[in-house]
Amino acid sequence: MTRRNTRRRPSPNSRRRSGSRSRSRRGSRRRPRRRFNPAVFIIALILILGAVFVVQSGEDLESLAHMFSYSNKKADLKAYFDIKGKDDVAIVLGDEYIEKRAKLWDGEYYVDLEVIRNNINPKFYYSKEDGTLKYTTPDTIITSNIGENTWTDSKGGSGEEKFVISKEGDDTLYVALDYVKQYSNFAYEAFTEPNHIQLTAKWDEEAVATIARKTDLRVKGGPKSDVIRKLNKGEDVVLLEEFENWVKVKSADSFIGYIEKKKLKDPRKVTPDPVTDYQEPEYTRIKKDQLINLGFHCIGSEAGNATLTDYLANTKGLNVIAPQWLYIAEADGTVGSIGSADYVKQAHEAGMDVWVVFDDMRNKEGFKLMDLLPYAEKRAKIIKEALAQVTLLGADGLNLDFESIIQEEKSQPFIEFVREMSIACRSQGIVFSIDNYYPIYNKFMNIKEQGIVADYIVLMGYDEHTDGSAEPGPVASIGFVEQGMDLVLQDVDPSKVINAVPFYCRAWKESDGKYNSVVQHMNNVQDFLSTNGISVSWDEETGQNYGEGTSKDGTNYKIWVEDTQSLAKKLEAMKARNLAGVAEWAIGFETSEAWDVIASYTEGQ
Repeated sequence: MTRRNTRRRPSPNSRRRSGSRSRSRRGSRRRPRRRFNPAVFIIALILILGAVFVVQSGEDLESLAHMFSYSNKKADLKAYFDIKGKDDVAIVLGDEYIEKRAKLWDGEYYVDLEVIRNNINPKFYYSKEDGTLKYTTPDTIITSNIGENTWTDSKGGSGEEKFVISKEGDDTLYVALDYVKQYSNFAYEAFTEPNHIQLTAKWDEEAVATIARKTDLRVKGGPKSDVIRKLNKGEDVVLLEEFENWVKVKSADSFIGYIEKKKLKDPRKVTPDPVTDYQEPEYTRIKKDQLINLGFHCIGSEAGNATLTDYLANTKGLNVIAPQWLYIAEADGTVGSIGSADYVKQAHEAGMDVWVVFDDMRNKEGFKLMDLLPYAEKRAKIIKEALAQVTLLGADGLNLDFESIIQEEKSQPFIEFVREMSIACRSQGIVFSIDNYYPIYNKFMNIKEQGIVADYIVLMGYDEHTDGSAEPGPVASIGFVEQGMDLVLQDVDPSKVINAVPFYCRAWKESDGKYNSVVQHMNNVQDFLSTNGISVSWDEETGQNYGEGTSKDGTNYKIWVEDTQSLAKKLEAMKARNLAGVAEWAIGFETSEAWDVIASYTEGQ
């Protein structure tokens, strides 16, 4: 059975009517009313008001964009300065934030002694062994006990401050800045939130500029970096380093950060007014009228004094002789001597001054120099006894030859000893000279400070290579000598500098691919060369005659000879630098021709 579809198909007219009714229904609906959105209104109002503010304040629309594209996050300033407690104070030294700290104790600012010595005044000395802080002037030693507010001096004076002069904390000695200012020219300014101080000890010209438009000082260069603080229009900043779009600056309250270059105007150079509150005392000195020609006399016992007559017979133009006489005999600071008053009398009759050598190479095995120098009482005993010997012998000067100052921890006790020795020598009219290796090898003897307090600095211009050297080489090549003198002259006036030359060299002997050396004195080196069949020729690089060869027994030798040619080369370099004179190690090692070369230097100026 077939089912029929009984659904009636609509006519075209009915479809049109149906469509018409549908449109009519849609058209009759009411459109929904849009609701008021307060958030949109507020944002729009902020933008409008911000634009009005920018225009009225003289800024451009870029500042408006700044509100939305630049970070406004405030930097943690305690973290910025690494503040670790309520008494911790950060230090800005010149234009640099440093790691060393200051302290704020009882309303007084204290700074790490190392910062003071390295940047403000090197003459403060802390003796942990004695529990004292000392300061020396040309004629006085001022002493204060750690943790106290009183001081005494070596002339019998005393005083009391309104604050504790120095305090210990965190295994560090801190000294009150107001005490340091009594002996130093520098400025400091303190700031809070957070605690930091500005220390200024140099007054060099600096670049500054003015803030053209209000801007942010940021921790780093870039718009997303945290903000240290706002910089207002008209503030001056110090320009430290310039980049493409940013500049590293220091603000007036000693925050160091970065600002956009376009926010600056009126760049210029400014020289700060120096602080001159403290009148530096004058370090007077004894200065000879002529160039010094000093011969070291190597003496191992009292019997060695008898060699003076023979040695002087071969010299020419010598005006100072320096015999090795004084040494530390006991651990309490007792000074021993092998000196001779007759020796001094003979030298004086020959027209020479005598500068007594006081060395540290004959101390007994039971003690070391550093068992003595950190203690004020032992330093005083050494100085008193050494100068008593100089006076007793009738000598004219003291030549200090302490060669064991080869570690940093020995530097401060040694230089304090030097300062105190200089006070005693100055008061007694004794010439004070100090022997030094070139700073190429020894940087712990503080030759700059020596150059202030001593009358003469004697440079031991030799031992470029020693028996302990890994490779053979000259005792004193011209490059070594020139470099050493130039380093010293950066810190010491040339009128105080005497350069010592060697009257010896080293013959290097090879054995199984290794070398050891034997000292050859100038007066016997020609015999050595002849005996071993070694011929030499001039080496311009070292400024010496160089030779190598094989002896009859098959031994290989290398040698850089010290002779009149190499000596003349060194004296020429000394003359060019206008030094105070020449010294020789040691008389008795030389040839007679060497004195003619030296005389042409000392008498030709």
